[in-house]
Amino acid sequence: MTSPSESELTDLLARARAWAAADPDATTRDELERIVAEVEAGGDPTDLADRFDGTLEFGTAGLRGRLGAGPNRMNRVVVLRAAAGLAAHLGPGGAVAIGYDARHLSDTFAEDTAAVMRGAGLDVWLLPRPLPTPVLAYAVRELGCVAGVMVTASHNPPEDNGYKVYLGDGSQIVSPVDAEIAERIAEVGDLTSVARGSDWQVLGEDLLDRYLDRIAGLVADGPRDLAVVHTSLHGVGGSPVAQVLERAGFPAPYAVAEQAQPDPDFPTVAFPNPEEDGAMDLALALAEQRGADLVVANDPDADRCAAAVPTPTGWRMLRGDEVGALLATHLLRRGRTGTFATTIVSSTLLSKIAAAAGQPYVETLTGFKWIGRDPDLAFGYEEALGYCCDPDHVKDKDGVSALVLLCELAASLKAEGRSLLDLLDDLARGRRPRRGLRRPAAHRRPALPPRRRRPRHRAPQRHRAEGEVLPRGRRPRRGRQRQPGPDRRRRGGPDLRRHPPGRPRLRHPRRRGPLTLPHRRSRRRAKDVPSAGRGGAQATAPPAG
Repeated sequence: MTSPSESELTDLLARARAWAAADPDATTRDELERIVAEVEAGGDPTDLADRFDGTLEFGTAGLRGRLGAGPNRMNRVVVLRAAAGLAAHLGPGGAVAIGYDARHLSDTFAEDTAAVMRGAGLDVWLLPRPLPTPVLAYAVRELGCVAGVMVTASHNPPEDNGYKVYLGDGSQIVSPVDAEIAERIAEVGDLTSVARGSDWQVLGEDLLDRYLDRIAGLVADGPRDLAVVHTSLHGVGGSPVAQVLERAGFPAPYAVAEQAQPDPDFPTVAFPNPEEDGAMDLALALAEQRGADLVVANDPDADRCAAAVPTPTGWRMLRGDEVGALLATHLLRRGRTGTFATTIVSSTLLSKIAAAAGQPYVETLTGFKWIGRDPDLAFGYEEALGYCCDPDHVKDKDGVSALVLLCELAASLKAEGRSLLDLLDDLARGRRPRRGLRRPAAHRRPALPPRRRRPRHRAPQRHRAEGEVLPRGRRPRRGRQRQPGPDRRRRGGPDLRRHPPGRPRLRHPRRRGPLTLPHRRSRRRAKDVPSAGRGGAQATAPPAG
């Protein structure tokens, strides 16, 4: 970013002072006033210019950005304007459910949204405490709301926060709704003109109990002998996961103590995403110590689920495509019917699993905002650790329900003397997918030892003599000349099947017959062969053999 000119700097400082005057938050107001004072004293204006370089754009993912003062940051002014635009789009009447996670300022942003919604004539149901995102998605449909707002930045760094919007059917917004809301936000004037109320309704723990009971009811009677290690990565999933596993009849999981309590700074990880290197180290170490059968993890807002399994050489993380295939197989064996969906960047194995069970399959664009739009959805997943296992109640990814169903599957396989890797091995033997799922490395057939390469054949190039007939009436492939020679298929004779000159004879380790490599002629050889073309001599076509 180039340094602003003197006139641009004057305008920038004026806009910053006006923003600070309207900011209701003392922390960000003081922060901005300090930066303005430093710039006025001759300091570097780059940071100030970046904060006012446009505004956070409202899209299908809502808002998400770095916390701080200015229109290009997440703060109370931006949230109040977003809430006012959303309320104008919804109109008076109806109810809105609002939830939040344990990140910095999440509770404040949620209360600001509740105040604006009440001021616009909408009923408001505020979740009682920081809870997982799927609980908010469940509340939208359970309470019959016209929309829902979740204040979260999912697995972003600790300095970020976000603002996620759901429609009345419990799915994320898609185009053109996002553009319509963005237009309403742009129409919001001075914040003093935005009406606010204070009499919103705070929900009790009974809503969470209904959600947990619903998830516990997804599992059937069966084995429950399973040692599980769980980490919530300093997020809000620890308590709900422990409760739902207890209600489903599983032993209490071994929780990673250093990561069990919500902490917006995420002190033990560089990035609070279970896919990132090092994020699962504490959980895997505890699993090794306890001799666990399975390691499961949620991201900070518990809408994603990761898993790791033991192998003879150590613990192995399962990819999202692998967990998706396992859950789909498990649900189909339980009799689940309907559409099985994934995204265009995920494995193609799900299509074969669904087809084998006689169930429809669809591929969507990337993101659960598209997966959740299918009206007959039975199960959906994306390779980024997101799984929708109960679309009748949560039309979004739900890391808690996926975790419980994965534990049920692992426990049933353990009772049979098998493991999740064995089931993956079965799926890999059934079909080798075009992309995504492969047989686990620990169960993959070892590669054959390398074969010694035979010396490259340097036979001189020559053409078939006129009138010469190939054995068994075979014709040469177009554009190539076959090397004449004796028929080498005589019983007991040497394996000298003819091949174009200059190619090594290779054999496929599991197939009978030679494996011929593509023939590549050098430029020098190509010049020696006459060709028919512009400016060249007409080649004589060989007689039919």
